[in-house]
Parts: sequence; structure tokens; C-alpha cells
Amino acid sequence: MKKLNYILFLFAFVSLISCGGHSPRQQEVGDTLAFRYSSLLSIVEHEGYTVVEISNPWKPGKLLHRYYLVPKDNPQPPDLSDGTIVRTPIERAAVFTTVHCALLTELELGSHIVAVADAKYIKVPYIQEQLKAGRIVDCGNGLNPVVEKIMEMKPDAILLSPFENSGGYGKTEEIGIPLIECAEYMESSPLARAEWMRFYGLLFGVKDKADDLFHQVDSSYTSLKQQAEKAGKGCSVIMDKVVASVWYMPGGHSTIGQMLQDAGARYPWADNDQSGSLSLPFETVLERGGEADVWMLRYSSDHDLTYDELLADYHGYSQLKAFRNREVYGCNVELSSFYEDTPFHPERLLNDFLQILHPHIIGLPPLRYYKKVEGR
Repeated sequence: MKKLNYILFLFAFVSLISCGGHSPRQQEVGDTLAFRYSSLLSIVEHEGYTVVEISNPWKPGKLLHRYYLVPKDNPQPPDLSDGTIVRTPIERAAVFTTVHCALLTELELGSHIVAVADAKYIKVPYIQEQLKAGRIVDCGNGLNPVVEKIMEMKPDAILLSPFENSGGYGKTEEIGIPLIECAEYMESSPLARAEWMRFYGLLFGVKDKADDLFHQVDSSYTSLKQQAEKAGKGCSVIMDKVVASVWYMPGGHSTIGQMLQDAGARYPWADNDQSGSLSLPFETVLERGGEADVWMLRYSSDHDLTYDELLADYHGYSQLKAFRNREVYGCNVELSSFYEDTPFHPERLLNDFLQILHPHIIGLPPLRYYKKVEGR
């Protein structure tokens, strides 16, 4: 009898360990939505709901957020307490970033945006029109929004960008509205970042439309990359400029750094493994990249940049080969849709890079963001 009791106890113990304390829901097998490029998104469709998991880009192996997307006409499944429940499709959204306003507008979802943050920085014509008409409300600073205004608009969700060591979202976390953490800017490649539009398509009930748009982006980007490969190595290039005595150069593994590689550029920091910007003194840039054929920079102004203005900003620029040879290209982010477009349309920026770095390739669309600096 003692031996039989021991066997029964052992069987029960092993069964408990094998279950790992998980509920039957967690052991369900669903249909995994395949992502070609994204390393941060995991989406599994189950009967009656979809599980979305976002990996923490700052803490490998950890989870940033888990969402349960439950159709509004479906009953809520039990035991979904280990994540955020989002009733889909989202029909009313507060959107804190210009890039996501632009994407939703492109997907014909502009009417679903009822509130924004930092409205003066959102350069999407439709959003500005709706703000003036009073159909979209400005809820103030994105880091410290007026939550009363958000609650007044009754959004189904709030789309915002997470930051490392941000300390949370303050009162915005306390009002009971699901927060969608838009972490695509931390992806490891331009197409991985753009692929997040498929997640947003699921949230807003336009899955097929978002999938089709991404397919177009992927196809165009890949075609341009293949053209660059056939053309061989292009011009050598340095990027951006001095800001407050520091030159912020894209790291080799940053989105811009990888796009330069895809464009066949000879980039002095291509072998760098950082995914952010490098903080460099001018002397280092001059030593390593001073003889680059081309200089491409971004700036913000109400008019086109001139060479005299560059020199007035920092006289050391005159030592750069690209400056002396008048091979400087500027992207005025104030007068272009650079920040609105390029995260979800990297193929448009890659086209600019190819034109500038491979001037002998013919048949490409005209430059969209960069233009050659002219005059004095």
C-alpha cells in the first residue's frame, strides 16, 4: 500500500511540474502569423482572440508587453489577466506620434484619430485640418498629456512610443485605456520596422490592406537593393552634421547605417556595431571621413540651406572634400515629410540614396527628401 501511495504521489507531482502552473488557455495551440523581418513581434491567432507579444528591445529575453486582441462582438475569454485586453477593431484612437498619424491616414483610418499629442509637430495635412475643425483634440505634451482631454474623447486605445528607463507613463497609465507601445523604431532593419504596419492593421481591422501595403514596400525596397548590388560600390559618404560641438554620425547597425549598406555606399563607419548615433568630435570625422565623395545632412529651416550658412554654422566644414567639391545634399525636415514617411516607407529614402551614391543609375524616380545644396 505504501508503495502504491508513493507511486500515486510521484505521478501527481510529475503532472504538476509538467503543467508548470499554466492554465489550459496558455497551452492552446494557435496559428502563428509569420513575420519576415521583425524580431520584436510575435502574433498568434486563437479561437476568439489574438495574442500579440512585443519583446523588450532593451532587455533581451524579456517581454515589453503582451496584448490580447478580442473582437468587440466576441465575449471576452476567461483568464486574460497577464496582459492588456484590446477590443478590436479600434475605432477611436489617441495617437501621440506624427509617424503613426501618417501611417493611419495612408491606410484610410484618419477618421479614427480623435486625439493627438504635440500637435504642432504633426505635419500631416489631414490631422491639421481636423484639429482646426475641432474634430481632433490636442492633448498637450506627449510626455505629460492632459489626461482629462484624452478621457473626454473616449479612445479605444492610445498609441505612443516607449523609451528606455522612461519611468512609465504617469497618469496616462491610470485612466484604464489600453496603451499600445509602438516600439518599431528599435527594430534591427528598415524593413523590420516597416513590417509593424501589419500589427497596426490587425488593431484597426484592416489586416489585408496593411499586408498589401507592406508587400509593396518590401518588393520596392528589395528591387532597389538589387539594383545597388548590380551597380557595385557607390560613392563614399558621411552623414548629418555638428550639433552643439558634437557630430552625431549614424552607427553602422542603425537604420540609416544599414540603408547606406543596402545602397552600396562606402561608409567610413560601416563596420561599427552600434544601432544608435555615434557622438564624435569634428576631428574624428575629418580624419576618417574628410575625403568622402558625398556629404548628406538633415536640417530644419524655413528655406533651403546654403554653403555660406554651413560655414557660418561651423567653419571646419570647409576642410571636407565634399564641401570643397560642392557635393553636399540637404534634407530639410521642416519642409519635407522625411520623419512622417521613411519609417514605414524606407524604399523612398533608399531611392534617394541610390540616386546620390550611384549617379550613373538611370530610370529612378526623382529625389524626394534630399536636394543638392546650391549657391553660396
